[in-house]
Amino acid sequence: MLQINVPAGDLPVLLQAKPATDNDPNSGKNRPVIKGHADEIKKYVLDRARIGKPWVLGTLTANVAREKITIIELGAGVCLVAIPNDVALDITDGQHRTRAMQELILSAERHLIGNDEFPITLVLEDSDRQCQTDFRDMAQSAPLAKSLLVSYGEFLGRDGITQNLLDRVMMFQGKTEKIKASVGVKNKLIYTTNYIAKSVSCAFVDHPDDEILEYDVETSAEALAVAFNLFFSNCSATKLIAEKKFEQLTSDEVMNFKEDYIIGLSYGLEIVGRLLNFTYDRSSNHFNEAMILRLAEIDWSRSNSVWRDNIVRLDPKPKNPAKPYKISFGTGVISTAVKIVKMELGWT
Repeated sequence: MLQINVPAGDLPVLLQAKPATDNDPNSGKNRPVIKGHADEIKKYVLDRARIGKPWVLGTLTANVAREKITIIELGAGVCLVAIPNDVALDITDGQHRTRAMQELILSAERHLIGNDEFPITLVLEDSDRQCQTDFRDMAQSAPLAKSLLVSYGEFLGRDGITQNLLDRVMMFQGKTEKIKASVGVKNKLIYTTNYIAKSVSCAFVDHPDDEILEYDVETSAEALAVAFNLFFSNCSATKLIAEKKFEQLTSDEVMNFKEDYIIGLSYGLEIVGRLLNFTYDRSSNHFNEAMILRLAEIDWSRSNSVWRDNIVRLDPKPKNPAKPYKISFGTGVISTAVKIVKMELGWT
């Protein structure tokens, strides 16, 4: 096994992918191409490179028969590797990263990565079966929770604003799950950083997945912190939870809040973000306080008919007959709920 560095301009001719096709694992050396994944990687690199921010991609892994290349040992674990022009390296892991970089280097924006070099772990192996096994072994890592990705994200755009809000918004201070994918009621945590990040994007651009990299972290976080604090401190559903410090909260209070109010769930927080967007004036970077106070007056309990048959459904066989409501996770329920609230408030 060797580690080599390859100039970006050489990637299109040096590496070749052999993905499995037609439901036949033995037709390739790695998984079938995932539609759109290379475009996601390319967007990630471009979004950062265009504004001069650093970016990173994991090391690519490729294989080649030992006899097809020349290795010149220099000592101390350092060597030169000569690869003939008619030899291509088969990608074992990293076909989508490779495709993204190949497309970039052949595009009009090649100057953004043209001077970079990419590390490749080169496995001296020509057996298709062993390459498939190597790919399987490398794919065993556990996925990271999105909350941790936000917490570890660059202090930029949505992630930076979210990290900033954790210290500025009463409802989030000490009450947010920053590592795991979901909250633990027994731990008295209410939201995850991922829930908050989606609401942040919605508040500024009405789309939960937009990274809003063009938004200044400090000024945007300050404006949204004011809006969130105004909302949470005036909403009857959240006022008690928001004003209490984490140490003062009980597990029962948090559990009842999440069971009784949609605003205690990720969907509810996203709805708040989308409605805050309607109050936002980007030219002045200001959320309309009078409109926020009207939002705070809404009945956010699951029993409110406003949420019925969009985000809340009646459970025909509830465990607790006093609370016959269950959350609907169907497509479009959030948009429908937002539209109904806007009509109720006369925001058309």
